Amino acid sequence: MVKPVRLFRRIGSAGRLAFFNSIILTLVLGAVVAVFIRNFTSSYQSVAASGIGVELTEFQQQALKERPANLEAFSATFLRNHSLAAGDVVIIDLNGFSRLTTPGAAPVLANATVSHWLTTPPTRTVVISTDIAGHPTELIGAPIVAGSRSVGTFIATSDLSAFAKERSREIRLSLAEGLIALLAGVLSTFVLLRRLLRKVGRITSAADEIGSGTLDQRLGDQRSNDEVGELARTFDAMLDRVQAAMVAQRRLLSDVSHQLRTPLTAARGHLEVLGRGSVDDPQEVRETLDVVIDQLDHTRAVVERLLMLGRAMEPDFLDTRPIEVDALLSETLETVRVLADREFLLSTGIGLTIVGDVEKLRGALLNLVDNAVRATEPGDAIAIVAEVDVYTNALRLSVDDAGPGIPPEQRAQVLQRFSRPGARDSDGSGLGLAIVKAVAEGHGGSIEIGTSSLGGARVTIVLPGPGIWADGER
Repeated sequence: MVKPVRLFRRIGSAGRLAFFNSIILTLVLGAVVAVFIRNFTSSYQSVAASGIGVELTEFQQQALKERPANLEAFSATFLRNHSLAAGDVVIIDLNGFSRLTTPGAAPVLANATVSHWLTTPPTRTVVISTDIAGHPTELIGAPIVAGSRSVGTFIATSDLSAFAKERSREIRLSLAEGLIALLAGVLSTFVLLRRLLRKVGRITSAADEIGSGTLDQRLGDQRSNDEVGELARTFDAMLDRVQAAMVAQRRLLSDVSHQLRTPLTAARGHLEVLGRGSVDDPQEVRETLDVVIDQLDHTRAVVERLLMLGRAMEPDFLDTRPIEVDALLSETLETVRVLADREFLLSTGIGLTIVGDVEKLRGALLNLVDNAVRATEPGDAIAIVAEVDVYTNALRLSVDDAGPGIPPEQRAQVLQRFSRPGARDSDGSGLGLAIVKAVAEGHGGSIEIGTSSLGGARVTIVLPGPGIWADGER
C-alpha cells in the first residue's frame, strides 16, 4: 500500500506544479492577446480615420486653392467629382443655407452626434467611433471656415463592418492560438515534471530499501545529463561508498574479534591451568603471570593501533606545523638505536622544511623501522633515507633493510589490516603498514613498496609537493 500512495503523491505534485504553470501561462498569454487585439483595433481605427480624413483634407486644400465665390456650387462639384469608398458618406452643411450629401446619408443624419454638429458646428476637427444603423462607423466632423468665421460643417463617415469582421476573426484566431499554446505548455510541463519526479521517486524508494538494510539497491544507468541524472549518479556513487564502508566495517570487526580472541584465549587457558594445579609453586605462578602479561600487552598494542586507525579516518586527524626533515630523521634514528642490534644508517643534509604532523610521521617511520628489525638479523643494515623526486617534487621518506624483502605478489596484501604474509615472527599485529598507509594518505600522499639497495625491502612514504613545503621552501 505504500507505493500507490507515493505514486499518487508524485502525480499530485506534478499536477499542482502544472496547474501553477497554467495560471502563469494564462496570465501571460491573456496579456499578449489583449495587447494584440488592442493594437489591431487601434490600427484599423487609425486607418479608417486617416481614410475619411483624406476627404476633409482634399476639400480644404481645393477650397483654399480655388477660393470659390459660390461655396454651395463648389461643394456640389466636389461631391460630384470625388469618388468615395463603399459605405463612406460625406455631408456638407452650409449653416442651414444648404445641405449637400452623398448617397446613404439618411442613417448618418439620424445619428445624435451628427444632429448636434448640424445645429452646433464643432469648433475643431473631431474624430469618434460610433455605431450607425447597426454598423461600427468612424465619424469625423470639422468646421468649414471662410476667413475668420465658420460657414458650415464637413461630416464624413467610414463603415467599419469589414474591419469588425476581420477583428472578430483575429480575436478568435488569437484565442485559439493562445489556448493551443497554453495546452502545449501545461502538458509538456506535466510530462517533464512526471519524468523528473519519477526519478526522484526511484531515489526515495532506493533510500527506503537502504534504510531497511538492502545496500545493493542502485538506480542503474542514468544517461541524462540534467541535474536529476547527476543526482542519481551521485546517489549511486554514495551507495557504493556506503556499501564499501559497511563491508570494511564488518571485515574489521571480524578481524578484530579474531585478533583479540587468540591472546585472550591463551591468557585464560594459562590461568585455568594454574587454577587446576598448585598455586604454591612460585616458579609456575611467575611463568603463568609472564605469559598472561605478555598476551595482555599484545592485546593492548592491537587496541592502541586500532584506535590509531580509527582516528586516521577523522577530519582532524593531523596536527600540522612546520617540520625540519633532517631533525625528524635524526630524532627517529636516536629512538631506534636501542630497539635492536642493527647497523642503522641515515641520509641527512636534505635541508627541507615541510608542513605535517610530526608525531604521526615519526610514528610511521618507527613502524617501518620496527618491521625492518623484525625482517633482519643482528648486525644487518637498516637505512633511513629522505630524498626529493626531481620529476614530481614529492618528498620520499624510505626505510631500507637487508632482510629477505617482500615478493611483488605480496606487496598489496601486506598493506591490509592484520595481514602478515611471509612474516618471520609471531609477535606482530599486522597493523603497522596499515597505520603507515593511513598517515601517508592523511598527508595527501601514498605508500610504496619496492626493493632496497641493501638487498631487502624498501618501504617509502611519498608526500606530494609542493603542497607540503613550508614558507615556500624547496
